[in-house]
Amino acid sequence: MIAGELKSTIDRVWDAFWSGGISNPLEVIEQITYLLFIRRLDDLQKLAEKKASFTGGVIEDPTFLPGQSHLRWSRFRDDDAETMYRVVSREVFPFLQQLGQQIGGDNSTYSEHMRDARFTIPTPALLSKVVDMIDTIPLENRDTNGDLYEYLLSKIASAGVNGQFRTPRHIIELMVAMTAPTPTDEICDPACGTAGFLVAASEHVRKTHPDALTDATQRRHFHRSMFHGYDFDSTMLRIGSMNMLLHGVESPDIRYRDSLSEGAAADTAKYSLILANPPFAGSLDYESTSKDLQRVIKTKKTEMLFLNLLKPGGRAVVIVPDGALFGSSTAHKKLRTMLVEEQKLDAVVKLPSGVFKPYAGVSTAILFFTRTDSGGTDDVWFYDVRGGGFSLDDKRNPVEANDLPDVLQRWGNRTTTERDRARTDQSFCVPKADIVAQGYDLSLNRYKEIEYDEIEHRAPLDIIADIEKLEAKIAQGMAELKAMLS
Repeated sequence: MIAGELKSTIDRVWDAFWSGGISNPLEVIEQITYLLFIRRLDDLQKLAEKKASFTGGVIEDPTFLPGQSHLRWSRFRDDDAETMYRVVSREVFPFLQQLGQQIGGDNSTYSEHMRDARFTIPTPALLSKVVDMIDTIPLENRDTNGDLYEYLLSKIASAGVNGQFRTPRHIIELMVAMTAPTPTDEICDPACGTAGFLVAASEHVRKTHPDALTDATQRRHFHRSMFHGYDFDSTMLRIGSMNMLLHGVESPDIRYRDSLSEGAAADTAKYSLILANPPFAGSLDYESTSKDLQRVIKTKKTEMLFLNLLKPGGRAVVIVPDGALFGSSTAHKKLRTMLVEEQKLDAVVKLPSGVFKPYAGVSTAILFFTRTDSGGTDDVWFYDVRGGGFSLDDKRNPVEANDLPDVLQRWGNRTTTERDRARTDQSFCVPKADIVAQGYDLSLNRYKEIEYDEIEHRAPLDIIADIEKLEAKIAQGMAELKAMLS
């Protein structure tokens, strides 16, 4: 997490936008994203120029051509406010839009999303003030860059349309740690939003496989073909792309796409790991939905429909609303039956209902499953998360109650000691036969047993006798009081 002077600088940038008339958090982050990207382009070219000067070579595919030096961050940041505003609004942003038409190069993915960049900073004074503050932010360190952007994203305090809301970082990190991505994985978030899952997966690989980036083949895979994110919100795509860039992933595949549409059929059985928090309020358009999906099940619900993207042996972890676990609709029943009978359902982790506040109060669970196309479900592991380290209200203050480390530890023992746990415990395993007997209901409360403490009560006649004695004393006292008053 960022702190101290850097945090204060970001807060000042944020406050400057709000006082300058831009109050939509997504618009603020979008405008900051554009400015960070413009600065990033200049920094990359300066590095290339330095390298060329040292080696005596030439810069291959320079971003800024001769005659475009006035478009560079290091140049216009020194202009007066009026000149800077004119250059950025009339030349730099059109330059970004044209950049999206370029093919190849280190920044092609981000450039593509910048084609629709809209400059909405209203005044020269605000632009000059924001540029001055952003110019003081150190962007050389990957960890600092990532924390900086995460802090910006934490300021999104309202749900989006179609049930979109940001997954809390500690929940993302738990899901990633439980699936343990490896350098050979090909990872997809089919509803990526700000790319939080992909960022966490990249950080996990760096931390647990430090040698992954020393091999040229693996390094190219990490930067160019390991991470895939899809969304149909162009603003989120720009924000997500910058998030990945600032976390040190050079060219992730983050693009505009409805992951359940016919246009996504090319990705069938492509990925070895899916991490997703699909929009719960979303629904499918039958006209554009993949025919493969329609053959599997006829439903408008978006939850749990990403199975087709997994390759055989691939694993998925998906956040679903509680209703998907016990819903009585034909679609929900068939989806649960398919996961248990045709695939390998590994676990159901129930989350407390306030974990997504302030975005939403919906009660949710995390499903873990593996694509086998031949069954394999044996025992399904259940865990009842009661606390995640933060209060379950809109304030989200840190608290001591935190089950997440215990979830991760017990997850590692789910095929051994966890099978011996009683169903009165916080986690336990349920045999497939019991789930089938319950009509494929996957709600934890269906299988959890509540242990009641035995309490011995006094005999009713003894209690009545005590009441009679008490009433006799009250009557005696009333009689004495009457005598005193008369």
